[in-house]
Amino acid sequence: MQRVSFNLAAHVLAAGQSCPDKAALQVVGAQSETLSYAALTAAVLGTATGLIQAGLRPGDRVLMRLGNTPDFPIAYLGALAAGLVPVPTSAALTKSEVTAIIAELAPKAILHDPHVPCPADRRRIDLNVLRGFRKLPPAPYHMGDPERPGYIIYTSGTSGAPRAVVHAHRAILARQMMFQGWYGLGPGDRMMHAGAFNWTYTLGTGLMDPWTLGAVALIPAPGTDAAALPALMAQHKASIFAAAPGVYRQALRGDVPTLPNLRHGLSAGEKMPGATQQAWQNATGTPVFEAYGMSECSTFISSAPGMPAAPGTIGCAQPGRKIAMMGPGGPVAPGTPGVIAVHRSDPGLMLGYLDQPEETAARFKGNWFLTGDIGTAAPDGQITYLGRNDDMLNAGGFRVSPLEIENVLNAHQHITGAACIELPVASGAKVIAAFYTSTMPLEETALASYVEDKLARYKQPRIYQRVDTLPTGANGKLLRRRLRDDWKGHEWKR
Repeated sequence: MQRVSFNLAAHVLAAGQSCPDKAALQVVGAQSETLSYAALTAAVLGTATGLIQAGLRPGDRVLMRLGNTPDFPIAYLGALAAGLVPVPTSAALTKSEVTAIIAELAPKAILHDPHVPCPADRRRIDLNVLRGFRKLPPAPYHMGDPERPGYIIYTSGTSGAPRAVVHAHRAILARQMMFQGWYGLGPGDRMMHAGAFNWTYTLGTGLMDPWTLGAVALIPAPGTDAAALPALMAQHKASIFAAAPGVYRQALRGDVPTLPNLRHGLSAGEKMPGATQQAWQNATGTPVFEAYGMSECSTFISSAPGMPAAPGTIGCAQPGRKIAMMGPGGPVAPGTPGVIAVHRSDPGLMLGYLDQPEETAARFKGNWFLTGDIGTAAPDGQITYLGRNDDMLNAGGFRVSPLEIENVLNAHQHITGAACIELPVASGAKVIAAFYTSTMPLEETALASYVEDKLARYKQPRIYQRVDTLPTGANGKLLRRRLRDDWKGHEWKR
């Protein structure tokens, strides 16, 4: 990429300069709030001033422990505007999980909402202080090399420990390929995203991208029941709806009114069951377009308005993306299974894993980043997803390593072995199930209580099953796939 002076926050807020009085953000529901583009920009740049006055300097890492409120995106963009490196994290993480992140990250500051778990630390900047920064004079954007670190997000890996993924400021430029390659988004749209502010899916698709185009971002107020979402879409004239598949299922529980302004839905985080997609189409008369991606490269394969996915596929590479199915000798022919790979030149591709050059290098084969997922590409570019070549779990759209959960369970005084997999339940969804061996029978409620303060809610198993032995191969490696295969045909009614 040509070395130009660039800032991610400046790029996101540029379109709002021509429509300062237009609503940038509307929190809808029981608690309503509207923020114009002028107010949003002032809050972001005032926050940047406050962070600088607090002694922070460009390149410093800032851990975000904030709740599901507009404070989150304002602080995120404020840190980026100042040249800092924000690290958004889920409010669901426990204090012990955050302690481990702090030890690895060594942040210079922690932006903290007292309602969000976080260990005591002298580096904390409390929420009231952070909100006060918004009234300060605007800071100038810190401009620099688009290749410099912009933000860090955490994702679970096959090692069992969350990994810090470092992205450059230029990652925002890759999102432009999604505007028509997935969203069908324009400045006149009103995009509703039914996710928490502190989820990277919401942060990108629900906020940064609409703001980059000068569109309106609609976010349901915290605590809004998913069944109430269709009524809110009708009331606030949402033209695009984005959520994880589970939210679509829950939204269909209630009455779905006529939605004359809604053109289509967007789904990511996990594969949407065909039954859910059809039920949404029947209830609203609108299609759902899905996308495939990962923390290391966001979404890069999708269906879109005018570019529907062929049956059984996940869509095509977005315009401007360069992907391949990789075999041992390089890219394979159409129809041949291979590892889905993204070319190193993709602006959305991570800089690497924080302080882990060897692990970063291991994910590349020449100029190709290997996702670890298997697929086939048809001659017309439609891609069929065949599954993961590891045992990663997907909990409500979050990628979770089974080892991370198993490590917690194996620390229990009576558990002698544990294996975690996904299991389908009667609703068509999937949940995390823990199979374990133990020295004595254990109550499911006791195990649920045991992991409560050790794992974020989305990582906690919903099913616990005691077994006599766990399946292993000749080399002693745990065979999680055999657990899934053995369980086929069982139907859970929980």
